[in-house]
Amino acid sequence: MSSDWRCSTCGPVPPLHVAEHINAEIVESVTVRSKDIPVWCPWPLPAGWMVTGIGWAGDERTGTRATALACSGPGPLGGPADIVLVAEEPGVGLGNRYAGLAGPDPGPYLQDALENTAAHAKVKAAGWPTALWAVRTPATGRSAYVGEAKGVWLYAIAWPDSAAYLFAEDLVLHDLTEWVPAELVYGAPSPYLHGAA
Repeated sequence: MSSDWRCSTCGPVPPLHVAEHINAEIVESVTVRSKDIPVWCPWPLPAGWMVTGIGWAGDERTGTRATALACSGPGPLGGPADIVLVAEEPGVGLGNRYAGLAGPDPGPYLQDALENTAAHAKVKAAGWPTALWAVRTPATGRSAYVGEAKGVWLYAIAWPDSAAYLFAEDLVLHDLTEWVPAELVYGAPSPYLHGAA
């Protein structure tokens, strides 16, 4: 008998919680419970962009082990675009889930990229230049980048795949656990946080 949450493929996993709505109070409640895991948000938000969802993985026993924040806005090449930013401890697998990758860790997908290429994108996370490497995703119209910031994995997943050009625009990521800007704009809930495998 075990009280662990279990995935039939991955085994024990922390449960995923996705807020049904998004507003300042919900963001504050997630950031309060996420003491050691950042909640990354582009700040300032790119023109026309808004925060469209927030989620976290963990329970009362283990605490928050991963966070996810969704944003939507106009794509760099036109049309609507969505991004999900994930911060997670090693072995959680939330970022892999959103990227459409198997397993609990991006390591196997990063090995070749780290050995053979320089970073594919760079952002500034919590004031520090942060390298991101592209990982090959299933052909589902998304792109994914992975790096490390504040001692945990940082995933940036974009729909459609051309929305990843946003990461070439000197994107600055702010950790909402430090403070939540009163000027954040909120929009309709993102469909991607509920599982876009």
